[in-house]
Amino acid sequence: MKRLLFVGLCVVLVPVAGRAQSPDQKKAAVAYLQPLQQKDGGFVPAAKETKTSLRATSSALRALKYFGGAAKDKDAAATFVKSCFDKESGGFADAPGGKPDVALTAVGVMALVELKLSTEPYEPGVLKYLGENAKEFDQIRIAAAGLEALGKQPPQAKAWLDQVRKMANADGTYGKGDGSARDTGSSVVVVLRLGGKDENSDAILKTLNAGQRKDGGFGKADANGSDLETSYRVLRAYHMLKAKPEGVKALREFVAKCRNQDGGYGVEPGKPSNVSGTYFAASILHWLGE
Repeated sequence: MKRLLFVGLCVVLVPVAGRAQSPDQKKAAVAYLQPLQQKDGGFVPAAKETKTSLRATSSALRALKYFGGAAKDKDAAATFVKSCFDKESGGFADAPGGKPDVALTAVGVMALVELKLSTEPYEPGVLKYLGENAKEFDQIRIAAAGLEALGKQPPQAKAWLDQVRKMANADGTYGKGDGSARDTGSSVVVVLRLGGKDENSDAILKTLNAGQRKDGGFGKADANGSDLETSYRVLRAYHMLKAKPEGVKALREFVAKCRNQDGGYGVEPGKPSNVSGTYFAASILHWLGE
């Protein structure tokens, strides 16, 4: 009888694999992120780095929100983000005085929105810059994300949508082989963000579900394992399609394997923590219902 009671207690006390993050784990993630903010208001991409980055700042702000925290100095973060805007080009750079590009301009807009700053002074320049400079798929993908945050589209949006749709397979999925989940997830999100419609969600979800790997995550073509960046891309597609992976528990377990003792997350299990990995993890857990 005593033996059975002991076993029963053990069952109760053993942590459930893949369960929701504990409050202490969320606090640890916030404690990892907050010290990455520097005197100029920006965040560095990882501990021990010294150069602040708009990309890292935008990701850190959103990760902090998902983990239930905030920047220690929100006003300084706002000053840093605004200082990365290049009035002449209408784009954003990774640091004040730097060279703007499409990805950074989209990231800059998302940071403005996250900080609840008015986007009105930036809208004409950003719309013009993104409209004229987003050409390749990955540029269109990130431009669409920034424009979704802005709530506006440039005249080029329809041409972008047509360009992405031409890449689709006959059943509405994208890519092939073990990279099809990443390609399908990435592309479907762009289509939806640009105002297109999901024309075959059954085939899309079937492809996404088939792409979940043995380790619980999603990965790049020809890669042996999964990574948080690919998992993030695929999970955003599920989120926009109002669905979840068949292997939710396994995915949570994969994300947990990417968590480090410092409270942050690496992009892959065993990799050192950085802002990107921590943001990807925060977003995935948020979409899974954290």
